[in-house]
Amino acid sequence: MSIPVVEYFTEERLVTLKDVSWEQFKGIEAQLEDNRNVRLSYLSGILEIMAPIGEKHEKVKSTLGLLLEAYMKQLGIRFYKRGGFTLEAPGYASGTPDESYSIGTEKEVPDIVIEVIVTSGTINRTELYKPKKVPEVWFWKSNEIKIFRLTEDGEYQEVNRSGFFPELDRALLLHYIAIPDQYDAVVEFEQAIRNQRK
Repeated sequence: MSIPVVEYFTEERLVTLKDVSWEQFKGIEAQLEDNRNVRLSYLSGILEIMAPIGEKHEKVKSTLGLLLEAYMKQLGIRFYKRGGFTLEAPGYASGTPDESYSIGTEKEVPDIVIEVIVTSGTINRTELYKPKKVPEVWFWKSNEIKIFRLTEDGEYQEVNRSGFFPELDRALLLHYIAIPDQYDAVVEFEQAIRNQRK
């Protein structure tokens, strides 16, 4: 195993290990299973360990989730919140999104996974979800939301709008994520959606 590459940031610390076998990864994962402040991602021999999950990360994650849920409720879109559970392709990939949703009906594989990126690593994070064929992967990073949709040939392509919410404007979401008071942000967002639908 190579020497870890360590990057330091104000909120989070990222350690990247290369040439890690799946068995080594599962051993490390077992040792850290009780530590909720550590997040592991594994892709084809590369292991990223993120710790701790910072305050900014958690605030963006929870606000984005609340706004998306408010949008779906306002439009009468049936959804099932799946949370941040690990999606694995044994021997190859393991990733845990910050949030995930099934749209319309409950499904084993969620329709949308959301990742909030405060500290960038080396793993191409869409590759983590490709084996499970997650239809959409959303990233919030540096006050931007990017949406990647799985194509028929099994690759992710960046799109301007979600296939599940074609009328949802990402800029509107970003505006309300930036409001400091989370409660006010959700209430004002709901009002904006109602006004749009009149």
